[in-house]
Amino acid sequence: MTPASPAPPSGPPPGPPGTLLLLVRHGQTPTTGRVLPGRAPGLHLSDHGRAQADRVAERLADLPVDAVYSSPLERACETADPTAARTGQDVKHDDGLLECDFGDWTGAALADVAALPEWQTVQHSPSTFRFPNGESFTEMQARIVGSLEALRAAHVGGVVVCFSHADPIKAAVAHALGTPLDLFQRIVISPASVSAISFVEGQGPAVLMVNSTSEPLSGLRGK
Repeated sequence: MTPASPAPPSGPPPGPPGTLLLLVRHGQTPTTGRVLPGRAPGLHLSDHGRAQADRVAERLADLPVDAVYSSPLERACETADPTAARTGQDVKHDDGLLECDFGDWTGAALADVAALPEWQTVQHSPSTFRFPNGESFTEMQARIVGSLEALRAAHVGGVVVCFSHADPIKAAVAHALGTPLDLFQRIVISPASVSAISFVEGQGPAVLMVNSTSEPLSGLRGK
């Protein structure tokens, strides 16, 4: 008896891998969790933050990184440096990855702004809020989403590591998930955490992980 031919595949053969964007929040600073530093210059990583930056680079070992981008602020660049050194990439500055412009709230203690009536709007209706003399949350989200789209298009099929800040990363993840901006405060982005979004042509973005702080990342890209 002639053996049966193997059944044809049920779908098209796998295509090239999608573009993988890794969104990394900067490491801890001396004021993390206590102050809204915004875009004020001169804020550097603490000793613990530098150790976190080294750990991010270690977690990226064995992942084929094509490019490293960073917010121009010192705390983000310092977090990116160990990854750039390990991967042999230069750190490219991208203003789209900048922290939200907090305007008049820049440098304010979180305890002080949390006592303001406007804080409830920041937490529960952020899409309606603009920081006094600063940026709105909708502008911040449009900015980082546009920047990530440009990076995705510039590195099709590659792995791109982007060092940014908590609120922009939260807004980008919310957009990829299809979550309304008014609910983006429910997303937690810890210092030196990694969130991963995969983009495949013709498909919606796939959020592979959010706020990851421990495991190796090589498994995000098949060998």
